[in-house]
Amino acid sequence: MDIKALIRDIPDFPQPGIVFRDITTLLRDAEGLRYTIDALAEQCRNLSVDYVVGMESRGFIFGAPLAYAMNAGFIPVRKPGKLPAAVHTVEYELEYGTDRLEIHRDAAVPPSRVLIVDDVIATGGTAAATASLIQQMGCELAGFGFIIELTFLDGRSKLPDAPIVSLVEY
Repeated sequence: MDIKALIRDIPDFPQPGIVFRDITTLLRDAEGLRYTIDALAEQCRNLSVDYVVGMESRGFIFGAPLAYAMNAGFIPVRKPGKLPAAVHTVEYELEYGTDRLEIHRDAAVPPSRVLIVDDVIATGGTAAATASLIQQMGCELAGFGFIIELTFLDGRSKLPDAPIVSLVEY
């Protein structure tokens, strides 16, 4: 199946000159969504993960069913103030300013193997920050899984050394 054909291009969003890769058209296609989860699970199966971590919010959409398909637990990484128990926090650089992410301190027990999943890797900042949270927990980073990779932004170069799977490249 051609996943790329199910992803809609929105020119000049969120600003002129940017082509936004809209996954809502992939999500509404039942066969395409099933194929996407199955393909990602197949390509990540050899990583032998205990947990799949998804970042707020589109990482939740793919991370939870991927965890199910891989017989692993799912762990959400959230924006500050959204998790009720004690958290690890990481601050990271954005194009204009900084942001923070949090994970429950007891989300996984070391030396669990963790796969980080998101819809897209662009500059790599969010995924790299999430990898830092996994390290703070004392767990092993098994790899990264993305539906879309924007190769021209070279996000891979910001990620720690671990296997990286992406299904579609632009």
